[in-house]
Amino acid sequence: MGWFEEYFQFERYGTNMRTEILAGVTTFLTMAYILFVNPQILSAAMGKDAFDSLVAVTALSAGITTIIMGLYARKPFALAPGMGLNAYFAYTVAPKYGWRVALAAVFVEGLIFIALTLTKVRSAVIHAIPKSQKYAIGAGIGLFLTLIGLNDVGILSAQVEGSKDAIISLGKTVLLSGTLKFTGLNTSVLLSKQVLLFLFGLLLTGVLIAMRIKGALLISILTTSVLGWITGAAPWPEKLFSTPTISYTFMKMDLHGLINAGALGVVFAFFMVDFFDTLGTVTGLSAKAGFLTKDGKVPDAEKVLLTDAIGTTLGAVLGTSTVTTYIESATGIEEGGRTGMTALVTGLLFLAIGLFIAPLASSIPSFATAPALVIVGYYMLSALKEVDFSDHTEALPAFLVLITIPYTYSIADGIGVGFISYTLLKVFSGRWKEVHPLMYILALVFVAYFAYLGGLF
Repeated sequence: MGWFEEYFQFERYGTNMRTEILAGVTTFLTMAYILFVNPQILSAAMGKDAFDSLVAVTALSAGITTIIMGLYARKPFALAPGMGLNAYFAYTVAPKYGWRVALAAVFVEGLIFIALTLTKVRSAVIHAIPKSQKYAIGAGIGLFLTLIGLNDVGILSAQVEGSKDAIISLGKTVLLSGTLKFTGLNTSVLLSKQVLLFLFGLLLTGVLIAMRIKGALLISILTTSVLGWITGAAPWPEKLFSTPTISYTFMKMDLHGLINAGALGVVFAFFMVDFFDTLGTVTGLSAKAGFLTKDGKVPDAEKVLLTDAIGTTLGAVLGTSTVTTYIESATGIEEGGRTGMTALVTGLLFLAIGLFIAPLASSIPSFATAPALVIVGYYMLSALKEVDFSDHTEALPAFLVLITIPYTYSIADGIGVGFISYTLLKVFSGRWKEVHPLMYILALVFVAYFAYLGGLF
């Protein structure tokens, strides 16, 4: 124990072994829902046969990367395949290019992140993005997840007729693929068993969160699933545990197909989504843990970001979408976790438990996991309170990010609209000096990105 205390600097952070272990368990319980939700989302693109492998690779990627975070970066941050990022993989990229090409894009993106982190470019960009945009991106992703959750149970749905690429599409895609049909609140399904159980799960989660019960999402998923099995809304699991397998997804990246599909657009889209998702999460967690310096910088940012980049590359090799730092790590921090020991405990729990529960995970119905998507969306939306709405040059671009991400079903599109509008508003209102030089470059990059999507080159 003396080695752990010295290595993780317990005295410096005013913590102890008991607190760190409790914090690690708390973080795991809060994040364990990803073992059920991520395979359900990704199997929509990869097929039902991929489900068992997806459970195992979700646990492996989360466990290994979180352990690296604990031992190398020594921060109480846990990682797993990212919510929002997995939806972007499954519902936007994979239907258009195929899931093997999507994995290749994630793999290449991870390599780019490793290079940018080692050269400190990534941390420089993080410090250049205005806070209002950071918070708006997180909130917009939250609405994106909420839309997916409501669509999964059929309560709220929207689609582009004639298009299989996305539920909602932007600009030229809508014009070419057909007309946008928004069905709104689907009252015809409100009294079905599935929807009633979803509403029960949503209410249960809300009550547990209000009572500050640890692992509220996991408890809700399991309770709602059991009720679904009892009422016949979903079949009972045939067994609970099995030997893990990753054969369906391991090393299945199609790098050749990525080149043929037009690597620039696909990789760039993943790059932008992952970059700013991690950006907001790392900044927010560091602030909550009291790590931020007086000038607002994240200490040891390069180590944290390098671990995140390694996780992305490893996840693609194993066969899952982008691995990223989880905002749910805040629960462990709330319990007093301040060192890498917290992350080490969380990672070990992912490996010890997550690898063997594929049969149980495959029996979890979508109406049981959909409340988790909605609640995670609620958590992420709360970041919007940090935006200064008295300053229209800050608030209006943040608002555009907030509505563009769910309405276009694209996180990257939302980020682009926000960066471009922020830069233009600052310039034309005479406040161009408030814009970091890198923001001008990023705005121009997104102009090129939209021009690419529009077929201009």
